Amino acid sequence: MDRNIRSVDDVLKLMDSLFAPGADRWTSGAGAWWDGFYEDRSKPVPFFVAKPDESLVSFLDRGVVAPGRALDLGCGPGRNALYLASRGFEVDAVDLSPGAIAWAEERAADAGADIRFHCGDAFADDAPAGPYDLVHDSGCFHHLPPHRRVSYLELVDRTLAPGGYLSLSCFASGAMGSELPDAEFYGGAGLQGGLAYTPESLRWIFSGMEEIELRRMRDEPAGSPHFGEDFLWTALFRKPDGAGPLIR
Repeated sequence: MDRNIRSVDDVLKLMDSLFAPGADRWTSGAGAWWDGFYEDRSKPVPFFVAKPDESLVSFLDRGVVAPGRALDLGCGPGRNALYLASRGFEVDAVDLSPGAIAWAEERAADAGADIRFHCGDAFADDAPAGPYDLVHDSGCFHHLPPHRRVSYLELVDRTLAPGGYLSLSCFASGAMGSELPDAEFYGGAGLQGGLAYTPESLRWIFSGMEEIELRRMRDEPAGSPHFGEDFLWTALFRKPDGAGPLIR
């Protein structure tokens, strides 16, 4: 007879186990699943391109976000981490997949970029800890099962400096991702490739932060130097100075 629950972390890990290994970015076995995903670098996957998010470029070009310390959360092959380093940021980048990290390190070496890459779970105790002026997430948030939003908000709260920014891109409802209610994901449906969000749901989840911008990502043509897909929302939230915890 197993009686293993005595902390919130134990509950979260138990709920993780309800999803098949590799079904999201964070459950046991997910790193191996994503390794297989990244194995064929020639696949026509939109985010395999060596281009930064158009939204990230816009935030920096307009001076909304200034260079400082940055965390690229779920960095994949490192396209946004490299861009941040080229714009003067001190960059940490984390991903579960050793294959993705290896690819990102190759790109960084070719570019002569000094980026600290970490292969592992961003929620773990040994993950990069900040404080950061910018946390950039292009495609991780929508791969989280609903209960891990708690962990995500704690991570942002813990790692982001007061006055720092969260730059987020995630699946847009009506365009990409599953629109099942949260509870139905725990009945064996899995994450169905990722969760779709409405602007209202994003505003509610990040209501402890100041909304700077929330819009559809621009659809960038193939010849553009920037990445952009209009099935994504792109958002920028600011952690207020002296703010209380993001989870209340």
